[in-house]
Amino acid sequence: MTITLEDDARQFIARFEDVSGISGQDCLVFEDRLVIVVPAGTMGQAVGARGQHVQQFERRTGRSVRLVEGSSDPEAFVANALAPAAIRNVTISENDTTVAYVEVPEDDRGVAIGTGGQRIEDARTLANRHFGIDDVQLA
Repeated sequence: MTITLEDDARQFIARFEDVSGISGQDCLVFEDRLVIVVPAGTMGQAVGARGQHVQQFERRTGRSVRLVEGSSDPEAFVANALAPAAIRNVTISENDTTVAYVEVPEDDRGVAIGTGGQRIEDARTLANRHFGIDDVQLA
């Protein structure tokens, strides 16, 4: 799917690339935080040794940042968007709407949901933007 980024998202991606050397694929911009999707296989470089790239970027922007590793596989992408929750399985069902059902151990449900539901909402937004998935549900 083609993702159209707003100017502020493109600017944050460019600033992140300046710090890490990794070009983000997508960016969700919120008042106090950012979610940046990095290409598959680049998470280590994007984070940097001991998290130095993320810390430097957060200092420059004044916002917290969460990185999500991209994937060409929708199931893997949804699992990555819910990290660090332990994901057992992701099943995508296509009927009237496309829904990703995610099996999460009971003790990791809170991690998958995130503070105030942020992590699962971010996963829903990203899954829709990247794969046309209408909803993400925890099973």
